[in-house]
Amino acid sequence: MGVKYLTQLEKEHETRKVLLSLAQSIQERDIVTYEHSRRVAVYAQRLARYLGWTRREARNLALAAMVHDLGKTWIRNDILNKSAALSSEERRMMERHPVVGARILIGCDVPPFYVETVLYHHEAWNGNGYPVGLKGEEIPLSARILSVADVYDVLTSQRPYKAPLTSREAQERLLKSVGTHFDPKVLDGFIHLLKIKPHFTLPQHVCSISTQAQAEPKLYSLIAGGH
Repeated sequence: MGVKYLTQLEKEHETRKVLLSLAQSIQERDIVTYEHSRRVAVYAQRLARYLGWTRREARNLALAAMVHDLGKTWIRNDILNKSAALSSEERRMMERHPVVGARILIGCDVPPFYVETVLYHHEAWNGNGYPVGLKGEEIPLSARILSVADVYDVLTSQRPYKAPLTSREAQERLLKSVGTHFDPKVLDGFIHLLKIKPHFTLPQHVCSISTQAQAEPKLYSLIAGGH
């Protein structure tokens, strides 16, 4: 039999299936991380569109956002849900999650865009991030966008170790890190979106999906509907 070569559309469909399956595995492991990832996916997609990305590019970023914390599925619950400050060793383990997630994606043979976005979403504009210490535009733009969306959702969400901030409080916190943690242009775009869209912040809630057949249309309709 001859070798079948997939079309670009077929490759994208296969990649989407793999990423949504991995997103479901996050849901089954930790519903809080899964719901966080859903919100971050919407924020990142909206921000990407505002910055001029095409609908396809923004949807791909949203798919990357759905699995940006995939590596956390390998972290023990007592660390993941700890309300007190992490020890040095626990923090080192936590900071390995982008590398673990990227390795899983490499093993699933997904395109480099997704691997790089997941691997570098905790890098900082001034070079003090992790896991590599990239600086400025060395950091892929996809990861710079994801970083802003990720931190905003963490700030505005209830966590075991913190109460949620209001949108205004979160904006003030983000602005304190402009030019150090965040790309100034990306953050400026995000702050503008928050100002022009009064209902931009998504509610924090938990939902369940029991099967892959249910998961794919629900997840993809969520990210495809981003503005």
